[in-house]
Amino acid sequence: MEYWTQLQESELFAGVGAAELREMMGCLLPCTAEYESGSVILAAGTRTQSFGVVLKGSVLIAQDDYWGNRNILAALGPGELFAESFAARPDAAMNVSAVADAPTTVTFLDLHRVLATCPSACPHHRKIVENLLSALSARNQRLNEKLTHLSQRSIRQKLLSYLSAEAQRKGTPIFEIPFNRQQLADYLSVDRSALSAELSKLKAEGLLDYHRSIFKLI
Repeated sequence: MEYWTQLQESELFAGVGAAELREMMGCLLPCTAEYESGSVILAAGTRTQSFGVVLKGSVLIAQDDYWGNRNILAALGPGELFAESFAARPDAAMNVSAVADAPTTVTFLDLHRVLATCPSACPHHRKIVENLLSALSARNQRLNEKLTHLSQRSIRQKLLSYLSAEAQRKGTPIFEIPFNRQQLADYLSVDRSALSAELSKLKAEGLLDYHRSIFKLI
């Protein structure tokens, strides 16, 4: 299997050695697939027992309403997981879609194989279960963060809430966000033109600087 390094560095297999990881793959039986940019990886309405680990590229988790309006919940990069909460309830249909935002490679793992004790009793099996719970907790915290941003009354306040959280997470006032302008507008549930106008005002006022997706808070 390709992408051993990416798997070992993923949030699911953090702390698992290369030899142990190769041994575990015989129990977990991963299925790897490649997607072109814009391709739907898992569509809303899908029922799944498997979750994805992003090996290469970028995945957007989004909700689209009947009229095509998009609400972006998260942008995920290499090493991150998606659909794990839906795999825990395979009888329930997904209410979001996972979409490739670039040429993307994903490996899928059956959640029940991850949670169940494997026949060979891999010593690191418990570790990946702990990592999975940690990933679920982190995802819940990010959703709570988004609710905080969306609860702000104005576009300016939503923007500053989001950018402040990103700067604090990355520990630097200069950072790159995973969204283009339209995606950022969809994430914050605001109009793109109004978002761009507010960014220009914040830059003119000396509160921040930016170039494309790279921001600097001042």
